[in-house]
Amino acid sequence: MTPRDMLRRLFDAAIAAADPASCVPPHLPPDDGGRLIVIGAGKVSAEMARVVEAHWTGALSGLVVTRYGHAVPCEQIEIVEAAHPVPDAAGLDAAQRILKRVENLTADDTVLCLISGGGSALLPLPLPGITLADKQALNRALLKSGASISEMNCVRRHLSAIKGGRLAAACHPAKVVTLTISDVPGDDPSVIASGPTVPDASTCADALAILDRYQIGVPESVRAALQAGELETPKPGDPRLDGIETHLITTPQIALEAADGRIPVLANVSETSTREALRYIEGANKLGVAGFMVMPSVIYV
Repeated sequence: MTPRDMLRRLFDAAIAAADPASCVPPHLPPDDGGRLIVIGAGKVSAEMARVVEAHWTGALSGLVVTRYGHAVPCEQIEIVEAAHPVPDAAGLDAAQRILKRVENLTADDTVLCLISGGGSALLPLPLPGITLADKQALNRALLKSGASISEMNCVRRHLSAIKGGRLAAACHPAKVVTLTISDVPGDDPSVIASGPTVPDASTCADALAILDRYQIGVPESVRAALQAGELETPKPGDPRLDGIETHLITTPQIALEAADGRIPVLANVSETSTREALRYIEGANKLGVAGFMVMPSVIYV
């Protein structure tokens, strides 16, 4: 096998493991004859929506928002494009329209939420008293700060009218099923796209501490509201979120395990220690991969 062949097989296996065409259908809810409302946000949400349309036999409608340049043709689900990583007015409008679509649902309705990486920036719906310009400035500051994605999305959840479980609360009493493609370390559903349909265990105090840690300014009214705990998100145990289903349909680890026993693994080893390189090889052997290539560190100047 040539190095080119090896890299091609590695690439193809990783893509196949994360392809919505293969990972979405097994997790679709059963068709009980009621309404299916499809909503979602993320860089892969449009492709996920197309797969839903191809496999759903009943009636459906919906709206998902994706990044500019990532739309795909759909017939029953409206696809909207917006900005990422700094939100824009198109994303704000899409978020407002998504909330409108889930108003006045009943227990006989099912909401299918399609979430993937980038969804947080694509659903900018500030709480009252916070403007889109405030959110844009905050996003730029967070991106420059060195904060982790978990820290950034903790702040975003507490300043949003749709993130941190608030979208699921708006869907109540409908059944909510979320299909999530993870792009974050740890695969925490509350972090992926800032968890619009899952309860949020973090607090206003956590968000305020992150802002202080990275010396990020916010309007004084926002700071006061965080200090008073007035911007809390729906928490675990909130009855409006009872019975929600959240499926991690693919993750980076799943893509790695797709290589198990079938293709070589390529790793960019930055450590110069032979012991560290051997540790990588031992991990690959435990997976049963067909081979392992250790690449030396690269320094950019």
